[in-house]
Amino acid sequence: MAKITMARSRFKIQRRLGVELPGLGKAGALERRPYGPGQHGMKRKKLSDYAVRLMEKQKIVFHYGVREKQLVNYVKKCKKMKDQAWVDSLIQTLESRLDCIVFRLNFAPSILAARQMVTHGHVRVNGKKVDVPAATVKPGDKVTLAEKAYQSGNYLQAQARARLVTPAFLKRDLEGGKEFGVVVSKPHPSDIPFEFNSQLLTEYYWKV
Repeated sequence: MAKITMARSRFKIQRRLGVELPGLGKAGALERRPYGPGQHGMKRKKLSDYAVRLMEKQKIVFHYGVREKQLVNYVKKCKKMKDQAWVDSLIQTLESRLDCIVFRLNFAPSILAARQMVTHGHVRVNGKKVDVPAATVKPGDKVTLAEKAYQSGNYLQAQARARLVTPAFLKRDLEGGKEFGVVVSKPHPSDIPFEFNSQLLTEYYWKV
């Protein structure tokens, strides 16, 4: 029952936000019902400026699975960086997280599942176990799984579905019949895998 409830909630989140969020691991929510959940979901609603900006922030929260406080800390840190717009630095930071990298390499069906694999010690970076989902993976790093993880339910479920498009900053290959991934460059802000308006997020966090 819990799994069914979780699946339904992930569909509802995407329908409410009006966008497919790959990180939730539930595709097709908008194909089946391209309108918001609830009995009034098909009615057009006029959203306030705040609501529009909030929805853009919620896309980040739900796709990457970060808590609000954690996201605010990322925003504050990225605002101190001066080499580019802070929102671009934020996307690069989130896309460089180990749990996100494991997901984008198609080693897990969702970012939540990827996080579980990391915390359970099933992920290796340059041959060493890393069990911190928020760990930053850098260009040149090689990401593999523990031997038993290639037979885990999360990995097999990811392999059974339609394969995600590998972003340009990652390279996927085989070694000894086992998949591995290499980070070939820093993520580009455009690598975010869903429709996203960075200006709206900038306006939402302008006071932070």
